[in-house]
Amino acid sequence: MSRFNTLAAVSVLGLAVAGCSAQPQGALTPAVNYSLYSLHQPVVEHINFVFDVPVGGQGISRPDLDRLAAWFDSIDLDYGDRLTIDEPRGYESAAARQDVAALVARYGMLLSDEAAPVIEGEIEPGTIRVVASRSAARVAGCPNWNDPGVESPVRTGVNYGCSVNSNLAAMIANPDDLVQGRVGNGMGNAATAGRAIRVYRERQPTGTQPLPNVSTRSGQ
Repeated sequence: MSRFNTLAAVSVLGLAVAGCSAQPQGALTPAVNYSLYSLHQPVVEHINFVFDVPVGGQGISRPDLDRLAAWFDSIDLDYGDRLTIDEPRGYESAAARQDVAALVARYGMLLSDEAAPVIEGEIEPGTIRVVASRSAARVAGCPNWNDPGVESPVRTGVNYGCSVNSNLAAMIANPDDLVQGRVGNGMGNAATAGRAIRVYRERQPTGTQPLPNVSTRSGQ
C-alpha cells in the first residue's frame, strides 16, 4: 500500500472516531435526542366535578333532578366524561341511582358502576354525591421554534413527534385510552367477524340476476 493510501485510510478512521465521540451521552432530552423515539408524548390530566343531591324516600325529587340537569349543562357534560355516584355507607338508595341513570341517559351516556374517586369532604346522610370525572390530553413543549438546526446526523429535531402526538391528543375521544387501552372482548370480535362472513356467504350475488329488459326506443 502506498504512503498516500495509508494516510487516507488513517484520516477516514479519524473522522469516524470523531463522529462517534460527538454523540451525546446521558439522559435523552428534546434538545439532545439521538434516537428515533419521540420525547414529546401526550400527558393525560384529570379533573373531578362534584355535585351533592338530596335524596328522599322515593329517590330524587323533580326540582333536585332539574338542578342536577342544570349542573350537567354548566359543565358541558359530554362523551368521555365518566359519571359515578358516591353514597354514605348505610344510606345507599337504589331509587336515587336509577333517577340519576335515567337523567344521564338523556345525555346519551351511562352511569358507571365503578367506584367513585376519593373526594375531600364527607357525604351527609340523606344525600348522594355525583362525580363527573373528565380527562384531557396535551403535549407539553410543542411546538418549539428554538431549534437552531440539526448539527449532527445523530440528533433529531426538538419538534420530532410534536405533530403526530399533538394531533392524536386533540382527536382522541377518551384521553384515558392513551393511558390504558380498551380491553378486547373476544366474543364480540368473533361475532362481528362472523356477521360479515355470514352476509358474504348468504347474500345472493348481483351477477346472477338477468339483465333488465329496457327498450331503446325513445319515450318507451
